[in-house]
Amino acid sequence: MEKNYLEFSRADDCPTLATKFFYRFFEILPGLVSSLTFFLAVFFSFYLPAVAAVFIILFDFYWFLKVLYLSFHQVSSLSKMKKNLKIDWLKKLEEFEGWQKIYHLVFLPFYKEGEKTVENSLSTLLATLYPKEKMIVVLAVEERGGEKAKAVAKKMEEKFAKNFFRFFVVFHPQNLPGEIAGKGANVNYALLKIKPELEKIGIETENLVVTIFDADTRPYPHYFSCLTYHYLKLGKPERVAFQPLPLYNNNVWQVPFFSRIVATSNTFWQMVQQERPEQLVTFSSHSLPYSVLEKIGYPKNVVSDDSRIFWKAFLYYDGDFQTIPLFYPVSLDALLGQNLLKTIVNQYKQQRRWAWGVENIPYLFFGFWKNKKIPLSLKLRHAFIIFEGFWSWATASILIFFLGWLPILVGGGKFRVSVLSFNLPVITRNIMMWAMIGVLVCAVSSLLILPPRPKEIPGRKNVFLFFQWLFLPITLIAFGCLPAFESQLRLMLNKRLGFWTTEKV
Repeated sequence: MEKNYLEFSRADDCPTLATKFFYRFFEILPGLVSSLTFFLAVFFSFYLPAVAAVFIILFDFYWFLKVLYLSFHQVSSLSKMKKNLKIDWLKKLEEFEGWQKIYHLVFLPFYKEGEKTVENSLSTLLATLYPKEKMIVVLAVEERGGEKAKAVAKKMEEKFAKNFFRFFVVFHPQNLPGEIAGKGANVNYALLKIKPELEKIGIETENLVVTIFDADTRPYPHYFSCLTYHYLKLGKPERVAFQPLPLYNNNVWQVPFFSRIVATSNTFWQMVQQERPEQLVTFSSHSLPYSVLEKIGYPKNVVSDDSRIFWKAFLYYDGDFQTIPLFYPVSLDALLGQNLLKTIVNQYKQQRRWAWGVENIPYLFFGFWKNKKIPLSLKLRHAFIIFEGFWSWATASILIFFLGWLPILVGGGKFRVSVLSFNLPVITRNIMMWAMIGVLVCAVSSLLILPPRPKEIPGRKNVFLFFQWLFLPITLIAFGCLPAFESQLRLMLNKRLGFWTTEKV
């Protein structure tokens, strides 16, 4: 069966009225379910407060157990990362005969990022310990970045080109048909442009691994050695991707507390996901065999290209595709605007863009409907995981922190004098107090992944970095639930988001 649906990005891409209907239904579903969740929470609080009270007690207890479960995985993943940072991965490569045949094709796309950002990333890339004569770097430049972007690209080529096996600069034109302006379209165009050059070089496909970074990604010294080791250990597989751990350490000491909490929380979530490889999906910076991209191309018409490439490959290979956790870090920028207000606004926009990954739900559900070769059990498992994840992202924190008192306020006099009403705040408070174990784990873990403190930063800031986690409930709602719910509403109402490039300061 022809898999033309792999290129779909929205209902309008479907060829028939029936397929448009199904895809559109799947687009509406996440926002509809989240909206119904809030509506029913309020409705039951007014008219069936006892039911609402029992639900919130059970819901809080479920999340208490989930916090314990996630905290265990977080600590385990952190321990593995710390262990991997101490390993000489280049030396371990000697276990494999002919490891020197493996080349790395590294894409560094940028648009409006400044010269300093791009230069720091390339300098860190140059400082990695994998042989540079086995590394091909592609600086993928957005033409809409104007003369400033061209000037940055020229300087970088002059400074770094001689240090790598090959160094390509590719300018991505504006407004190409079938594209959404953004990282995905830029990378896909650069990939197609350099393909003839790669064929001239004559590297065997199985010996070429692609890594797609963000403009601010700085790999730790042994990243490519660690990646090569895992690639060879698995026997040069095709149906896999590789995921490092994103640490937002480039500027973590300089950003406001809420940006630091949001960024570090994402790191911890990725740590948890690395412990659960059956759920792990590519995110931000990632690597995969060249043969995968040669067959299916990089997503060019979606905002969430980093996760879409996984689902696209998953459907193409009939469910036989997985992400391998590396438990090895790369470092990126936490969000920092030109002033506090811009930082707040941009932090919300960044989270909204990440939450736009909800567009993968209709894509995946539609793909499951069309692809009959994927086992039903695998479809159901992944459908539940992705749907529950986005539903929880948009609703869980609001339900936990607000629904506990809502039945008491609006449930009427009869409920307010009931035993359940008196016990509801006590029970939920006690459950949440025990759930603070998760906050404590985050606070301690955040100190363990910090880079060395700059000299201009006073030592007392370490104390603040510990206690900043008391603000976690606020950030979970302001920079978690709200942008996630907005993204789902936009998808439901067909008010689509374009790719928003994070401001770099």
